[in-house]
Amino acid sequence: MIRAVIIDDEKNNIENIEQLLIKHELPVTIVGRAINADDGVSVIASTAPDLLFLDIQMPDKNGFEVLKALPHHQFEVVFVTAFDNYGIQAIKFSAIDYLLKPIDPEELRQSIAKVKAKLNQRKANLQLENLMDFIKDKDAKKEHKLALASTKEIRFVHTGDITRCESSNAYTKFFLTDGKDILVSKPIFEYEELLTGYDFIRCHQSHLVNIKFVKSLIKEDSGYLLMDDNTRIPISRNKKEHVIKALHTIKK
Repeated sequence: MIRAVIIDDEKNNIENIEQLLIKHELPVTIVGRAINADDGVSVIASTAPDLLFLDIQMPDKNGFEVLKALPHHQFEVVFVTAFDNYGIQAIKFSAIDYLLKPIDPEELRQSIAKVKAKLNQRKANLQLENLMDFIKDKDAKKEHKLALASTKEIRFVHTGDITRCESSNAYTKFFLTDGKDILVSKPIFEYEELLTGYDFIRCHQSHLVNIKFVKSLIKEDSGYLLMDDNTRIPISRNKKEHVIKALHTIKK
């Protein structure tokens, strides 16, 4: 049985999670509850849970500040939020699960299944550590790592070590500076949103490139980007002006 703590500033949200866990017979027992960040830190310290259901937006201190106050993070986290934009970029960067309120029972079931698998493996929770690094130094974007989950492992890759991304239906292939590539089971549009502020630009429906690895823009053959490794990346007609402007802006 997974031992869990719920931290949420609204008691009805805590009760709702508990009821869903019971109703759908999920292997979770609640060992602690808190309605604010400070009490949450104390409950975590006293119960040493396997799992933390953590509301992001709370009065006085938010969910991220709960994590900052803890010296160790020997538990899994499922964030719970009523907003689909509050802190989600940081969470996605570290491939950590989150649930939107009102909680969908099937999404809850899937989250618990993932937590159970991780606990069974007893691997160090590098995803959570990566999240904390992101939050502590959110303005130094060049130093952040992106969690890339393949079928075999989760790789943490500096954004500056990614040369480009290529779409393959619902999958995205990441090409790295060391010549290797990683196939991730998420569509490219999700990474476009995450990487836009890191000198990446969507030049084509199937391509997202790191501009610092662009050698030149070739105008012949309808136009394409020539990468440092001589790979040719097509440019969509409706994105050409945007690409030219981005190249001039970022390459200065």
